[in-house]
Amino acid sequence: MTLPEARKILGLGPGEDPRLHLAEFKNARKHIAALVRTAPNETLVERYRKGLIEFDAALTAVDEHLGISEKKPALPSPAKTEVLAVAPSAPLAVTAQLDADAAVEQTPRSRGPSYLAWFLVLFIGVTAGGWLYFESEKATRNQRLIRIAFLERQGSVFVENRRWLEASNAFAEIESLSPGSALALRGRRSIEAGIGEEQTQFIGYWTGQAIAELDAGRLDEATAAARQVLDRNPNEKEASAILDRIAAARTGQARKNALASAREALDQRNWSLAIDTAREILATAPEDPDAQGVLTDAIAALEKSSADRAKANELLKMAVARDQGQFDQQALDWLREASSLAPDSAEIAARLEKLSSYTRTVQVPGDFATPQEALDQANDRDRIVLGAGNWKGPLVVGAAVELQGAGFATTTVECPSGSGSAITIGPDAKGARISGISFRHESFAAGSDRFSAALVRGGRAAFVDCRLTDASGHGLAVIEGGQATVSRSRFAGNGWNGAAAIGAGSTLEARDCEALNNFEHGIESWDQAAVILVNNRCEGNSRNGIHTDNGTASATLERNQLVANREFGLVMDSAGTGKITGNVARANLLGGMVIRAAAAGLPTTLNQSVLNQGPGLVLEKGLTASSYGNNTVSQNSGQQVLRDADLSGGANPVVPEIPRASIVAEPQVVKPR
Repeated sequence: MTLPEARKILGLGPGEDPRLHLAEFKNARKHIAALVRTAPNETLVERYRKGLIEFDAALTAVDEHLGISEKKPALPSPAKTEVLAVAPSAPLAVTAQLDADAAVEQTPRSRGPSYLAWFLVLFIGVTAGGWLYFESEKATRNQRLIRIAFLERQGSVFVENRRWLEASNAFAEIESLSPGSALALRGRRSIEAGIGEEQTQFIGYWTGQAIAELDAGRLDEATAAARQVLDRNPNEKEASAILDRIAAARTGQARKNALASAREALDQRNWSLAIDTAREILATAPEDPDAQGVLTDAIAALEKSSADRAKANELLKMAVARDQGQFDQQALDWLREASSLAPDSAEIAARLEKLSSYTRTVQVPGDFATPQEALDQANDRDRIVLGAGNWKGPLVVGAAVELQGAGFATTTVECPSGSGSAITIGPDAKGARISGISFRHESFAAGSDRFSAALVRGGRAAFVDCRLTDASGHGLAVIEGGQATVSRSRFAGNGWNGAAAIGAGSTLEARDCEALNNFEHGIESWDQAAVILVNNRCEGNSRNGIHTDNGTASATLERNQLVANREFGLVMDSAGTGKITGNVARANLLGGMVIRAAAAGLPTTLNQSVLNQGPGLVLEKGLTASSYGNNTVSQNSGQQVLRDADLSGGANPVVPEIPRASIVAEPQVVKPR
């Protein structure tokens, strides 16, 4: 730096002695250094530092110039913080040199202080501007920090309340005020985590709701719940899978409803409707075993109905030929049989009513207030007609009367479960006939001694178009050599068997009946009782569809449908004579049919055992499979034919034998005099 440049920076005139301003130089430098240390930002720091360097360079230039002229120790560097120590009497050479310099520059001496003053004004102005800038920046920064703190708190509240848009806006503003802010980053992550958690909770709630509704069979509600998820997340796999399950459930429900309709048509003897409904199911599911079974039953029933109608017409002609205007037991029996074969025939019904009128007809209510009052006064061949309503039992029948209701759907006889059977046929009722009535218990009573809904004790009775349900014990029990013939009736929901025959001389003949959902077997016989079971349906019973242990008594089983029982369709423990032919055991839990050695003498032909969840045919040790080759055994789980089964522990090869339900021996019934 040249001496004139240094003088200009220091504010010295051409002839002005710098030694006279050493104290001023010292104070000025300290002030500039303080500005460097306290500048609010890098821009001002750099500006003040540059000024300090120029100031120090100017002092150094003057010091070097003075030191060379006098050859004396130079002035201390202006860059140092110590005050320059100048001797009281300066050398004449220095003074002379300064004077010479002043003469050369020819600058008025009085301008030196003016430069210094302007320099100080400049620094003060800069300092004041820097201070104002610093204060402004400080205020702006404080406002920004306050705003950021507010936005961070506000964003957190929005996140807690799941207001994602407002939260996103708050943290976006933080990012704009402070780029790269950790607060903004954490906020965005908390929003992402919150949205993810909310999404998971949303999906979990609605899929759980959909599954619960599906399990409860509320398919519309299940669909709506699954749609809640898919409307937000179209690709959500679990909700899509639930919709698939719902669709399958709808198909299954439609199939179930169609099957129920087909079976109801069977029950109402509407064979054509049952056939059409079954064929509709098979059109979409050709292998459906239940629909195939309904179709088979309906076609067989339709064919049988045609044959029955033809036979009924023949019986009608025979009865009309014998009608002489007075009671004729043979003609009446023919007409009753004809009515059973063709219950929809108005001509047969009218002729039956005419022949029945030849006997005494008693109306309840009307002639008597209660059924038991009428029975107490009845004689053989009397007809007692019960009107619609619930009649209180227990009833005791001691004569060969006809007890006729208005139909099982409208005429009911019931009694408490501890009072006895709703109806008992006593030993003197040799040929009683009961039709169109439902018999039941009002409540269920557990225990080893239970009454049946209907009991035949030594007498002989026919039940036609009746319902025997909800008994604590059996639906129908035949004991003490009693004879019961049951047609077109139903045994359902009973605490023991649907129907049972017990003891030597007792016989149960059941045709075209149903034994459904009973707690033990559908139909059972034992201890030398005999059975004739033709064209019955035993379904959904907790044990076997049919179980016979007749000893040497006969057992004839023809064309029975044994479906979906929880043990076997048919178990033949023992029988002396009879036959097993044309029966179908399907979809039973433990297997199709069981034949023990004591029943090996019965011809067993043309039976089918299919789609059972256990063996189709179980043969006890000593029986040869070739003897049963004229039967169909297929599509069963596991072995189709289980040979040489060890059944010494009981009739059931898979689960222990359950003791048979006992029969309550009711008091001897004596016909009133």
